[in-house]
Amino acid sequence: MERWKSIATSAISSVQNILTDFSDTGSVKASIRANWENYHYCLGKSLTVELSISRYLTWLITAMPDHFMNVVVCTELPTEGADELILNALTHFRSRNIEKLSWVTREGGQATELRKHLIANGLTFRESYAIEMAVDLTNLREVTPTPNGLQIIRVEDYSTLKEWIHVASVGFGVPNKIEAVWCDFFEEAVFEHPFQTYLALLNGKPVATSQLFTSAGVAGIYNVTCLSEARGQGIGAAITTAPLLDARAMGFHIGILQASAMGHSVYQRLGFQDFGKLDVYLWNQDKQ
Repeated sequence: MERWKSIATSAISSVQNILTDFSDTGSVKASIRANWENYHYCLGKSLTVELSISRYLTWLITAMPDHFMNVVVCTELPTEGADELILNALTHFRSRNIEKLSWVTREGGQATELRKHLIANGLTFRESYAIEMAVDLTNLREVTPTPNGLQIIRVEDYSTLKEWIHVASVGFGVPNKIEAVWCDFFEEAVFEHPFQTYLALLNGKPVATSQLFTSAGVAGIYNVTCLSEARGQGIGAAITTAPLLDARAMGFHIGILQASAMGHSVYQRLGFQDFGKLDVYLWNQDKQ
């Protein structure tokens, strides 16, 4: 819990260190990655997940069989014993019955060496898993007309969170039996700053989700999905824009996200620009 408090304090302090220069490409790229990492670390408040922070490896693991709800960040390689470090971590994950995880590396001189070690230990490199994007919130484009009956609300209680989890699970293909697990550990984190969670209702029916996470001086957008029967009506753009407008009202200048191939064009129409690609290594226990 003390480790979580340290990360959360750092994330919350972003309000005093808001990134303002969209033309500073290096700072924007660094904030995209830092916001993404801090999002996962701040979920470590839940007692049902494991957050481990060390010199070489930091991880968040949950009971969800999902690559991006189980994340390892490699900050540095030891001069000796890299394979042993990786093998010990994977042995631990197997003991916790972790089915899937993603392993993220920092850019730098060790990236090539680390790649050899990770692949040798059974991880699969996925280049361009997602596109890192950012938008200048002062130039955020207006959302196209949305259908009558569309309402976007903040998720502020457990009952609404369960509805949000269900829509997100359907949108992301998460098995129904995992919804309760996801809901339990989200409940302990996402009702507090720096999280805000959004649900779109169409004629009273939940149809789309998103989340805002403010950290590293920028406003991060996460878990954007829209049910298939509600697509093509501007709802995806609306559920993305709502948290960005709230972030702008808080004083943030830059919004960031990681885009899938499906969502990329939607975000471009809102004014998002590409800032690189998220390359990751994927691990599946059942394939080991």
